[in-house]
Amino acid sequence: ATAAWRKSSYSDEGDANCTGRDFGPDGALKSGASVLHLDEQAARSLAAGLAGVPFAVRSVESKPYRRSPYAPFRTTTLQQEASRKLGFGAKRTMQVAQKLYENGFITYMRTDSTTLSETAVAAARAQVRELYGADYLPDAPRSYASKVKNAQEAHEAIRPSGDRFRTPAETGLRGDEFRLYELIWMRTVASQMKDAVGQSVTVKVAGTSADGRDAEFSASGKIITFHGFLKAYVEGRDDPDAELDDRERRLPQVAEGDALTARDITADGHATKPPARYTEASLVKELEEREIGRPSTYASIIGTILDRGYVFKKGTALVPSFLSFAVVGLLEKHFGRLVDYDFTARMEDDLDRIARGEAQSVPWLRRFYFGEQHEGTGGAGAADAGNGDGDHLGGLKELVTDLGAIDAREVSSFPVGDDIVLRVGRYGPYVEKGGKEGQRADVPDDLPPDELTVELAEELLARPSGDFELGTDPATGRPIVARDGRYGPYVTEVLPEGTPKTGKNAVKPRTASLLKSMSLETVTLDDALRLLSLPRVVGTDPGTGEEITAQNGRFGPYLKKGTDSRSLESEEQMFTVTLEQALALYAQPKQRGRGTAKPPLKELGTDPVSERPVVVKDGRFGPYVTDGETNATLRRDDDVETITPERGYELLAEKRAKGPAKKTAKKAAAKKTTTTAKKAPTKKAAAKKTAAKKTTATATAKKAPAKKTAAKKTAAGRETADGNASA
Repeated sequence: ATAAWRKSSYSDEGDANCTGRDFGPDGALKSGASVLHLDEQAARSLAAGLAGVPFAVRSVESKPYRRSPYAPFRTTTLQQEASRKLGFGAKRTMQVAQKLYENGFITYMRTDSTTLSETAVAAARAQVRELYGADYLPDAPRSYASKVKNAQEAHEAIRPSGDRFRTPAETGLRGDEFRLYELIWMRTVASQMKDAVGQSVTVKVAGTSADGRDAEFSASGKIITFHGFLKAYVEGRDDPDAELDDRERRLPQVAEGDALTARDITADGHATKPPARYTEASLVKELEEREIGRPSTYASIIGTILDRGYVFKKGTALVPSFLSFAVVGLLEKHFGRLVDYDFTARMEDDLDRIARGEAQSVPWLRRFYFGEQHEGTGGAGAADAGNGDGDHLGGLKELVTDLGAIDAREVSSFPVGDDIVLRVGRYGPYVEKGGKEGQRADVPDDLPPDELTVELAEELLARPSGDFELGTDPATGRPIVARDGRYGPYVTEVLPEGTPKTGKNAVKPRTASLLKSMSLETVTLDDALRLLSLPRVVGTDPGTGEEITAQNGRFGPYLKKGTDSRSLESEEQMFTVTLEQALALYAQPKQRGRGTAKPPLKELGTDPVSERPVVVKDGRFGPYVTDGETNATLRRDDDVETITPERGYELLAEKRAKGPAKKTAKKAAAKKTTTTAKKAPTKKAAAKKTAAKKTTATATAKKAPAKKTAAKKTAAGRETADGNASA
């Protein structure tokens, strides 16, 4: 980044001092910028030259400020605002909105339209008058034009349903559904309120330095005299440092010519920052601007790149993985035309033309797959088929015919430096030095690609890997080694060559996972032999004659006697517990459930939804966050040490949005059938048996149509859930 030391607004040559917007993404000044670049020495020299000199107000410029309300929500703006204000991902937003729509609280949530019906406008204006007064209600209803290209406006904007809007308090909603409904309700009501008005002021203060240079400083302020719609709703920003619309900046009352004294003059360093990583909100905005996909597909697009591991979340930022670089490199090199931004946008235009009946689908598909020279087209161009110029179509078959020519190793390799190469393999990314026979080391899945330096790669390669030879088991004479496996570090014995590994006579080597207190670097032969001695026979219960053993299991150390087990408090007890202690433990009533609660691993704060304290705990299936009501398991990319409160709240909110797991009624139905079948034989009379058979046949015949009705209802429910029904 280029350092821009800036203090004076103008130099003696009259050029404005450069700011962040004058630099390009490469950190260099943009060409043609008429600005003065002050380095640290020049800035400090100017500050020293201005010390103690008199200043005066050169100009005071005041302009009226006016801000109009934001349009009602459409799908993309709802996803963006829910991400900024509520921390919802696009998928979660649509899941919650779907529930609100299905339960009759909002209108259809997949729409490009910002238009409100006359009923909705009347309802919104009525609530403005009721909640804020007539002073906040404009004389005429407001209408909003869509700015989306090829907008699909079959539905109106997303708004509270009905001809009278229910306030959030009147809905009885809770949690995520309440918060999203409140956001939609506020935005809709605010869209029918008056503008916010005020004054924006720019004050310029000038002084002459000791060496005769003229320096001018400027400050801008804003005063809102009537808040208007800002009383109800203020839109969020993707940049956390950006100023919101309702923020005022008040400047002292000064007039042109007023003399001023500078109490302090400093030279502050400013470095240009790289563009911020995409969040879900900013990515949705970018997809819409580039005309990639549709509002209804943005959530699934983001969900797909997350689920496939192309990106991972670090806080709210979406970070590309090494896998994504390999995939993008493959597609750009071998299928460049298909992943071109312009191709995607033009393809959307083509599909819209086909949908409007202005183009034919079969000729378009034929040319897309076979190419322009396909004999079935008869030499006709794409324009003749009603598909525009069609330059972006054709030849998919040719592209995919010879996939064997693609060098998979080449497209998944990226040079790091100093003969170190990063490769993306089947089981994740790794660094390699010295070719196939050289050094290798795995790269953490959650490492951002821009943080992999030569120094870090060397550090990863220097870490011990492979088998750690610990020594020889004196009892068997077999070598004992420690390894880092797929499910964690473990110790095992090496069987002699020729030992059968498959079939009836197969011999399995003894294997044991390392305890939590052990590591590959510190484990010794004695430790390994103790682990391989498990399960350890503690003794025999004199009352039942059953053998009691101490073992290490998936959920920790425990005692086992037949089918009865008891948890041990520590891993060391597996080697030290005596028969008397084991019998005393079995004499106690077995604890059901969790037993004594473990202390939390980390405290995150108070959840904004449930208003309960959120902590990280260690559970049977790994660490999880909980507020006492909802539990959410940490994802692969989450770490107990680095997880933030916001990430914890997000995981809990996602779990709440999914709702409890639905239980099927199949078992209950099966039990009823069994009970009925058992009761039938108790009837003795032959006449009663015949009657019972007839009754059963009649009941079965009557129930058959009910199944069809139920099936129809289910299909209708699915149709609504899939977004094919409208309000």
